[in-house]
Amino acid sequence: MAAAGLGSTIGPVVVLLSAGVLAVPLFRRLGLGSVLGYFAAGALVGPSAFGLFSDPSAMLHVSELGVVMFLFLIGLELRPQKLWAMRGQIFGLGLAQVVACTGLLTACGVAVFGLSPIAAFIAGAGFVLSSTAVIMSMLQERGELAGPDGQKAVSILLFEDLSIVPLLALVAWLAPNEHGGTGWLGVGLGAAGVAALLLAGRFLIDPFFGLLARARAREVLTAGALLVVLGAALLMEAVGLSMAMGTFLAGVMLSGSSYRHQVEADVEPFKGLLMGLFFLAVGMSLDIRVVVERWPLLIGLLFAFALVKAVGIYAVARLFGSGHRPAFGRALMFAQGGEFAFVLYTAAAGGGVIPTGDAALFSTVIILSMALTPLVLVVAGHFRREEEKSLDGVEEARDLRGRVLLIGFGRFGQIAAQLLLSRGVDVSMIENDPDRIREAGRFGFRIFYGDGTRLDTLQHSGAAEAEVIMVCVDDRKAANRIVELVKAHFPLARLLVRSYDRVHSIELIRAGVDIEVRETFDAALHMGAEGLKALGCSEERTTEALTTIRRLDAERLVAQVQGGVMAGRENLTTRPVPEPLTPPRKLAADEA
Repeated sequence: MAAAGLGSTIGPVVVLLSAGVLAVPLFRRLGLGSVLGYFAAGALVGPSAFGLFSDPSAMLHVSELGVVMFLFLIGLELRPQKLWAMRGQIFGLGLAQVVACTGLLTACGVAVFGLSPIAAFIAGAGFVLSSTAVIMSMLQERGELAGPDGQKAVSILLFEDLSIVPLLALVAWLAPNEHGGTGWLGVGLGAAGVAALLLAGRFLIDPFFGLLARARAREVLTAGALLVVLGAALLMEAVGLSMAMGTFLAGVMLSGSSYRHQVEADVEPFKGLLMGLFFLAVGMSLDIRVVVERWPLLIGLLFAFALVKAVGIYAVARLFGSGHRPAFGRALMFAQGGEFAFVLYTAAAGGGVIPTGDAALFSTVIILSMALTPLVLVVAGHFRREEEKSLDGVEEARDLRGRVLLIGFGRFGQIAAQLLLSRGVDVSMIENDPDRIREAGRFGFRIFYGDGTRLDTLQHSGAAEAEVIMVCVDDRKAANRIVELVKAHFPLARLLVRSYDRVHSIELIRAGVDIEVRETFDAALHMGAEGLKALGCSEERTTEALTTIRRLDAERLVAQVQGGVMAGRENLTTRPVPEPLTPPRKLAADEA
């Protein structure tokens, strides 16, 4: 795979790591995003440029594990009940977008470029299958994955993953000397594989991790997590479905498990590394020879297909009730092909449905569209931010000098600020939502516009002079970024941070914050205490229970910071979900 002169194993690894380490920080600094940096680095080391790698297809096949693990982590965030609630979006919105865009692209290929109906259909169907890796990465970078628009994007991607099955069956049916029976057999095998995976997830996975946890060896749990991910991927590939679909289902089955956080922490590092490798491999696959020889047709297909698909996506989004801005944003994000198109084009060329030269041309169109999508979104995002900043009634943070800098004026920040303001503390407050700033102004609050994840904003907001910096944002990634900036540039300020959950608290403690506050912890304890009182428990015993719970929780948190999420379990005496910190006990009559 590697060119002569490189070591058979270490040499290629050093080249890939060097390309990624140099390109990604540069592209992020330029505001172009990490995905485009990986693409560019892959193109440079691939056979079309320096030629350090001669077989990018083999690298691409291995690196698809990054996409697989990404889908597994997404599945961990979606409980089966939530996924069932999304069925209308998956088989409604997803189906409508795939059918509409496939029809429009097929018509465009025939009418504009003179392709045969079959070739136009294959080219269009491949372009409809958007890149799960690119879109998921961008949604995660922008913190939009958990929002309603992010969930709609996930639903569409899931249906596109499912649609590769009937498309491959159709290619087998269209191939010379082939019959449709193979397609029906593939559908049956796929259904059987999904059923087997669901049954294993329902009855085997949680007991399996329970057995591994009793070994008290973290590396065994890591190996078990990878076994689940790779085993699910292998099963789905064996029955003709996508590996990503299998691992997504495995993640969904594990989403309700008490071992979910440990599995997520174990898989995360592998996912990030392999996702980068995938983008590098896609960049390597760019065939410059095809670009040079057929560039007029290539450029025409690229822009025509992207434009037609964007129009179809926008129209479907509006028909399903989306506003102009989210519909336009989805059209820009999805107006590209994806990794499953390579599978479809290879199968079509191998079966004689389309010429090999056309398959190479269509694949190059897909690669260029994937590479251009992050750049298009960066430009569109720049104009959108400028529009938001120019809104009336929003005052930007400039030369603030409060003793306390409070970042994020949502429901959490509003309550925290009131305590400080009630004692006459000089508080500088910044928020990145103009609508929220204007709404707060109606109640007499003076909030300044500013993005706390930017160093220049923190400087203008008085972070260098502030005695205390309170991070109250509801975005986990943004909070971590702010902590990183404050610890590096304003180390004298005491840093208080709102945490999303227990795992986030562990991350923040390890990052060196002074105080982390879980957003639901105290409210949940208060409700539990009120429940005891409602049952007749005395004030004294209720206070004693609260004190015990706080002590055990603090001890367990210290153990988890030092030893991982599964540490500190010896403090627990029962194993229901969620796990209590003390054994349940009935109230005696004298406790009233």
